[in-house]
Amino acid sequence: MTIKVLVVDDSALIRSILKEIINSHGDMTVVGAAPDPLVAREMIKALNPDVLTLDVEMPKMDGIDFLEKLMRLRPMPVVMISSLTERGSEITFKALELGAVDYISKPKLDIQKGMQEYGDEIAEKIRAAARSRPRTKPLAVSEKYSADAVLPSLSNTSASTEKLIIVGASTGGTEAIKDFLVKLPPDCPGIAITQHMPEAFTKSFAARLDSLCRISVKEAEQGDRILPGHAYIAPGNAHLLVKRSGANYHCELSDGPPVNRHRPSVDVLFRSAANCAGKNAIGVILTGMGKDGAQGMLEMKQAGAYNFAQDEASCVVFGMPREAILAGGVDKVVPLSEMSAQVMNYLSSLGVRAFRV
Repeated sequence: MTIKVLVVDDSALIRSILKEIINSHGDMTVVGAAPDPLVAREMIKALNPDVLTLDVEMPKMDGIDFLEKLMRLRPMPVVMISSLTERGSEITFKALELGAVDYISKPKLDIQKGMQEYGDEIAEKIRAAARSRPRTKPLAVSEKYSADAVLPSLSNTSASTEKLIIVGASTGGTEAIKDFLVKLPPDCPGIAITQHMPEAFTKSFAARLDSLCRISVKEAEQGDRILPGHAYIAPGNAHLLVKRSGANYHCELSDGPPVNRHRPSVDVLFRSAANCAGKNAIGVILTGMGKDGAQGMLEMKQAGAYNFAQDEASCVVFGMPREAILAGGVDKVVPLSEMSAQVMNYLSSLGVRAFRV
């Protein structure tokens, strides 16, 4: 079935580029293009699109206000069009929180050439959005992530210092990672995270999570020691690897070639954890399209790690978890709402025993 796409952007150039890119793929077509949300509102009623691409900054009504009204009155898959700027990233995270499935980044220079260069990625995001599960509007942060929602501290302190939690995600992952991290207590094991995200967005993403969580969250830097109660986000355009030096784990960044067309790649992080952490690693694979992380998670399991995957019902896109399950690398499949508790329960079940490589 052909995916019907409505493009909403105040730039005639962007509307033209997106129309050309989308219509070049046989399984999707642009059924309309609107210069602002007011026109889009009438087109949605008349054309009944499957997916909406929505600009962030527009006249008459900005994309965030329109998205909030849309998700309340007529929830549908939305892919945001955002600028690769700090302000653009903050607005994009707000859109994802409101229910947008994914985002497409506008290059800073030579927009036409830049967007044409990742036309296939744009098409993949639209396909993923068309297959995605609508999310209900989340509770306000102040309501949902109160101190009462944070899980109890670990009774086994050795698990906090010996273990590592290794997380991978893609489409829908910014909200899934937030939901996972905000419930973790300050003495949880150190966490390394790869989320497919552009270079300009990861620092803002880490800062946003740091403001919401009881644990500390930062964009990973070369040589960072991985400490309990801290999470390290792979920078955009760099692979994150875990390395061991004596009794300590450290972050290592690499500008090596993309893996599974991604840099950072979940497979790269998972494989590094398999190699240096072995039984000390707990793997978590969350919502995302594609298969990045499936092979790496299998290697983690073969090295003795215990691995969790998000279940289909709670995923925005059940691509990466499904591939990891099919590859045989997953020990337990759980809903996102239970992921933090399941991981902490597993750590508590280890008793006083601490595995060493």
